Amino acid sequence: MDSRLSTKDKILELLKKEKSMTVSQLSKRLGITEMAVRKHLNMLERDSLLTVSEVKQPMGRPLQVFALSPKADELFPKNYENMTVEFLHDLKELHGEEIIDYLLEKRSERQKNSYLPNMQGKTAAEKVEKLTEIQNGKGYMADVTKIDDDTYEIVEHNCPIFAVAKEFKKACACETGMFKKVLGADQVERMTCRADNGDHCRFFVKFNQKKKLNV
Repeated sequence: MDSRLSTKDKILELLKKEKSMTVSQLSKRLGITEMAVRKHLNMLERDSLLTVSEVKQPMGRPLQVFALSPKADELFPKNYENMTVEFLHDLKELHGEEIIDYLLEKRSERQKNSYLPNMQGKTAAEKVEKLTEIQNGKGYMADVTKIDDDTYEIVEHNCPIFAVAKEFKKACACETGMFKKVLGADQVERMTCRADNGDHCRFFVKFNQKKKLNV
């Protein structure tokens, strides 16, 4: 086990490998007291990273057994992005660039249909705020700034599909187009892009006065 890991991380790593362990087992593996183990377990349980079950014993009190919660499992590295990129490259090799464009456009259309019901009856400002809220729920860490009554700036500090966007710029174009359709804006322009080595993705959004209320 990596000695540079914190005790909390060591516990998480052990539970990932062993699936479930008792306080006594953790104490022996970590070389610390059971009291110290319980202190760390209490913190992990408070953060909803553990599940606790009780196993009946022939004598005495039931034995507490600790395991990782689904939330804790999300802390461990996943390779979904790289696998997705590899699949897309394979599809491109087999069927050409057109199949990639089709798939990304299909995803964009699905997003548009999902987002649009949230925009009904909203003003331009409310639409932009709602779009930012939806994007934040998907991990984009988005902010919005009002420039004037018709103009807004959206900044996304994170890109959950960065690995795909870096390889297939069509993904960025589809997102920009989807924003324009969902907002009903006259103009949505991507000013900076993480896939082009920018620090963030920044969008300029311009509304026509007549389109500011979607009835």
